[in-house]
Amino acid sequence: MGLSLDRTSGVHPLDALSAEEITSAVRVLREEQSLSERHRFVSVTLREPAKEAVLAHCDGDAPQREADIVVHDRVDNKTYEAVVSISDSCVRSWTHIPGVQPYVMLDEFEEAERVVRDSPLFQDALRKRGITEFQDVCIDPWSAGSWGADDRDRRIVRALAWMKLAGSNDNLYAHPIDNLVAIVDLNKMEVTDVEDYGMVPVPRAPASYMPEAIGPLRDDLRALEIHQPDGPSFELDGTEVRWQKWRFRVGFTQREGLVLHTVSYRDGDEERQILYRASLSSMVVPYGDPSPTQHRKNAFDQGEYGLGYLANSLTLGCDCLGEIRYLDATLCDSNGNPYVIPNAVCLHEEDDGLLWKHIDFRTEHAEVRRSRRLVVSFITTVANYEYAFYWRFYQDGTIEHDIKLTGIMTTGAVAPGENSPYGQLLNDEGLYSPIHQHFFNYRLDLDIDGQENAVYEVNTEAPPRGGDNPHGNAFRAVSTLLKSEKAARRAANPASNRYWKIANPKRLNRVGEAVAYRLIPQSGTLPYWTDDSDIGRRGGFAGKHLWITPNDPAELFAGGDYPNQNPGPDGLPVWTEQDRDLVDRDVVLWHSFGSHHVPRLEDWPVMPVQHSGFKLEPCGFFNENPALDVPAPEPGCATHGSAVSED
Repeated sequence: MGLSLDRTSGVHPLDALSAEEITSAVRVLREEQSLSERHRFVSVTLREPAKEAVLAHCDGDAPQREADIVVHDRVDNKTYEAVVSISDSCVRSWTHIPGVQPYVMLDEFEEAERVVRDSPLFQDALRKRGITEFQDVCIDPWSAGSWGADDRDRRIVRALAWMKLAGSNDNLYAHPIDNLVAIVDLNKMEVTDVEDYGMVPVPRAPASYMPEAIGPLRDDLRALEIHQPDGPSFELDGTEVRWQKWRFRVGFTQREGLVLHTVSYRDGDEERQILYRASLSSMVVPYGDPSPTQHRKNAFDQGEYGLGYLANSLTLGCDCLGEIRYLDATLCDSNGNPYVIPNAVCLHEEDDGLLWKHIDFRTEHAEVRRSRRLVVSFITTVANYEYAFYWRFYQDGTIEHDIKLTGIMTTGAVAPGENSPYGQLLNDEGLYSPIHQHFFNYRLDLDIDGQENAVYEVNTEAPPRGGDNPHGNAFRAVSTLLKSEKAARRAANPASNRYWKIANPKRLNRVGEAVAYRLIPQSGTLPYWTDDSDIGRRGGFAGKHLWITPNDPAELFAGGDYPNQNPGPDGLPVWTEQDRDLVDRDVVLWHSFGSHHVPRLEDWPVMPVQHSGFKLEPCGFFNENPALDVPAPEPGCATHGSAVSED
């Protein structure tokens, strides 16, 4: 990640590649492999050193810098992986990866839209629908997936169409040209087929969300400002963040977006390890509508487009208040040229209401503390949808991840007067949005006070009435060690308040128990697809809320390295068939969770934020409340006669 901030401790092994390093790596690879314009650079990212080397790094050391590069030959339709040493200016390896398609690149997306709009085949289908103003047609190239046949010998997308009717700020998703799909060969950049499932009238009702279209806006909102006259409480040194007792590094990749590294918490004089690496590993958005146009809308956005690739520059809008610090992201386009997304990552502090409080009613003495949290975030736009990702660090040692889903729902159309049982009508012209889900999987390489950890499932149970439960009131938390990969394929269970505890049996707390953190699921959503369906084979990682594997740096993506057009199965369902041992190992937790979206009228024309996420909480990691030393709020912090909120 390119930063506009000064480093005081030199380059760290986990610092993302700079523009100069990307340029150098691309030049070396071009020269040694005689690459030409037919070769597209899918990604150029830091090759992270081994964990042992990173943890042993000392400030001032000059780390070896290497790049992982994915290249696609658009003439031969071949994909290659390269490892390039930037430090030594040489290619370490160049490997053909057969039978895969890397994710769709931004210039392919843009070129495909033009190709479809100019296609005589597609224009003929539009004329049948009475559409002759082709410049008003908007094309969204959707990933093709894999449906009944393995067609990875072609690099294709399925292009869907909408219209803009009222001008440049019209909401195009209000006007779907349904039952019409163009198949585009991205290597040849041509339309190879047009699928026409019959004409449905294009809904024409406007649905703008622009202020000028809404009418009078609310006039009773008064200013709400956050002032930090002394600046923020966190410090930045290159990619390292220090806040309160937290210390970690921020990374960024074209595919994953924001990555957290080497998260620790200072306990007394000790920097205690918690989390080595955390990132979004895969995601899938299955639609539940079986109609011809809708049923193949199953985007693996992270692996089919690249979330970092589509990250917002927050100069175009940020939802943070206060003393904000931004980090830029330096990425690589398909020609191998570095470019910068300004303000791709946001860091700021937030007040979080009550941290802890107690009043001794006998003495009327009150002690109260306000909670503050550090937030690290980025936002990405995938065509119609926005995903905003927030890592929140709390003073009591909790880490929370929250995903905010917003943007515009994808749409379809039925004949006026008809309805679809698989969606929500949005107007009386047949516009509707299909039911769907969003599944995310996070790869969490937890190192609880070191790398030799074990994972337990904890369920709350009520013993049968009798000897252990003589009064019928007893219930207890029961821990079960998850010993192997197959045993660790687990689903959430709200009825038993199930969570998973990651413990270090070699480090004990004051009562002789293994220090631990616990992963608390906040969603019990599971997919509704059948396991033998095309999407079920591809998205198997979403079928369980928890997977555990021994740490393997080559296993980064729950849905596999190349989900684009991949018929599956791949990733976690395949890896965990090895049933590897998990006890006292360097293990990785993979947490799948999701948002179940039954559309509402209130979600249109732009969707209020929906939330999905999880928590990591200390569970016997500390010997007492680690936030006891947070100072009390300043007296008189309420102003103008207002009471201080303790929410």
